[in-house]
Amino acid sequence: MQTHTLSKEMLMAILDGIDEAIHAVDKDGFTIYYNKVAAGYDGMKVEEVVGKHLLHVFPSLTDETSTLLKVLKTKKPIYHENQRYENKKGQLLETVNTTIPILNGDHLLGAVEIAKNYGHLNTLSNKLMDLQAKINRSPGSKKISSIQSSYTLDDFITDDAECVNMLQDATLFASSILPIVIWGETGTGKEIIAQGIHHQSPRKHAPFIAQNCGAIPATLLESLLFGTEKGSYTGAVDRKGLFELATGGTLFLDEMNSMPLELQAKLLRVLEDGTIRRVGGTSTIKVDVRIITAMNESPEICVENGSFRADLYYRLNTCPIYIRPLRERPHDIRLLLEKKLQTRIPYQVPIEIKEMFQSYEWPGNVRELINTIEYILLKSKEEKISIKHLPLKLNRKNQRPTIPQSTGSLRMELQKTEELMIKNAMNQSKGNVMKAAKMLDIPRQTLQYKLAKMGDKSKSDEVLKIRHTD
Repeated sequence: MQTHTLSKEMLMAILDGIDEAIHAVDKDGFTIYYNKVAAGYDGMKVEEVVGKHLLHVFPSLTDETSTLLKVLKTKKPIYHENQRYENKKGQLLETVNTTIPILNGDHLLGAVEIAKNYGHLNTLSNKLMDLQAKINRSPGSKKISSIQSSYTLDDFITDDAECVNMLQDATLFASSILPIVIWGETGTGKEIIAQGIHHQSPRKHAPFIAQNCGAIPATLLESLLFGTEKGSYTGAVDRKGLFELATGGTLFLDEMNSMPLELQAKLLRVLEDGTIRRVGGTSTIKVDVRIITAMNESPEICVENGSFRADLYYRLNTCPIYIRPLRERPHDIRLLLEKKLQTRIPYQVPIEIKEMFQSYEWPGNVRELINTIEYILLKSKEEKISIKHLPLKLNRKNQRPTIPQSTGSLRMELQKTEELMIKNAMNQSKGNVMKAAKMLDIPRQTLQYKLAKMGDKSKSDEVLKIRHTD
């Protein structure tokens, strides 16, 4: 009996020491455990909750909106679900809950919930937004656009023909107010293009605001984007979101495919009618914002795997921009290396080092290349760099296999190999562009572009036909 009592005391001490809100109820919905962290979140005392029915203490909840009661009813766990509710004192709260049933075999004993207080995070985030707004409004301070839009399209360094065409498209798109989707691998320079488009547009003197959609939780992202009304959660006040702060300018949403689908639906409404509604608000607010979105994989693939709403894709994809990975533009590797090094060191880069840079795959693309150059400059204390200053990843054992020598030019040999692979894939897929693109591990849009360039008119006609039937 003494051992049992000690174990129970230890268990209570452990649960009370956990820095998360824990709330457990029996099978009838009466509270059997409620720790001090939960009490702190809810603005209640432990004794006000323990022994009482859930709906008595939190009257704004129902059988449908309470995650604990839903789990009691279904016997199925719920993970990371947002819940907004009032406590008995009328205070509005916002949490994200993970709730699991307590079972003894098939017999339901109750349910336990672990909650995170996102109302507190919202408050901190909004304080940060207030601080930013005060800085931008202060006398003599720079505008948001001058702080955050520092790149132009000229800052995208390239000699690659396809990337030059991409920059021409970006220049053309800049003069319109249409939404833009930029996609390419991580580190290819999507934000440079987004800032460059803004800088070249009629909106260049208005704010450019960037937000990474994959960096923060959904509930916090919604408040950041749309703003809040007083009383929408504990500590909430009337506050503008990024859409209102960016009015007249550009809002750049990075990692768009990480945005929750329910928020994507709200973004679609903004694009269609140009109005937003703050979290907790009832009235609509007119906004004038140019939307530029970015993602690190093909929008079509994101639609297929369910991370990107099809209706939003069709609305946003009016002006698509694709940035090729650095490994597909070997001449740009050398060009970037020379330009970035020569801005700091006045001499030519040794041929051997150029070849080692061009042989590496660069999975992190331009960002990785620039960081590698910074490493070399830091490592080298001499005026001239050498192989000993290179990072280990540029060792020959980590590089791509060398291409066998050929009597023809490298460009022609690569083109022949590419065309042969494309024709084989098209034959094996019986003319289905999507299947062929998956076999080649490239986006369908890229394959269609390459097919159109191959010069065989019958093949081009076939591509046009497939576009309408695929």
